[in-house]
Amino acid sequence: MTASLPPTAAGRSPDAGRAREALGWLHTAHFLLSAPQLDLLPTLDLPEIAFVGRSNAGKSTAINTLTQQKRLAYASKTPGRTQHINLFGVGKGQVDDAVLADLPGYGYAAVPQEAKHRWQRVMGNYLATRPSLRGIVLMCDPRLGLTELDELLLELIRPRVEEGLKFLVLLTKADKLSRVEANKVLSITRLQAGGGEVKLFSALKRQGVDAVAELLWQWAHPDAGAAAAGTPPTTGGPEAAP
Repeated sequence: MTASLPPTAAGRSPDAGRAREALGWLHTAHFLLSAPQLDLLPTLDLPEIAFVGRSNAGKSTAINTLTQQKRLAYASKTPGRTQHINLFGVGKGQVDDAVLADLPGYGYAAVPQEAKHRWQRVMGNYLATRPSLRGIVLMCDPRLGLTELDELLLELIRPRVEEGLKFLVLLTKADKLSRVEANKVLSITRLQAGGGEVKLFSALKRQGVDAVAELLWQWAHPDAGAAAAGTPPTTGGPEAAP
């Protein structure tokens, strides 16, 4: 039988302490800027984590839940209409050490085709070429599964994922699934994710919040995570050659 880790003095496991630290870090998130196209984004020497997904997939709710802020990420009353990249700085002591990028939802039928195509080009260029991009969180409504647009996004980022870009499929609104349904969609999505991680998430029941917060913290602080694990620190970003 495998021995369990002893609880901390406060009666909480070490994992709970790491989650608390990660959530405290995310709570520092604050608005930096908004840009309608890629060439208006500044070059930032900080690891960037992008949140993407179809309209109505729960992206804004997930960001607000993770940062413990009610209106950090704006959810438009007309999904798909807000077409700007919004950047949020994150870091304790009023010193940013990472950036969260909120990309507009895609695939909403009411948006004109011309606007859809323009935004798809902007988002595609961002995901394929943004030098500071460290990780991507793809929001997915598990009742719909990965759609054709989601799969196109996966194909677009696959070369960067193979080079080391972190990737997570977040199955939002998990509270709407039974346990059997949740296990089934997890298994299917893991097969489709092509090397990315997959997690269930519910803002309503706070399912997956601690685990996702820890994961994002690790993405933004790879050297700290390597030191904690007793492994040598990395020497490059996602674009570094293996």
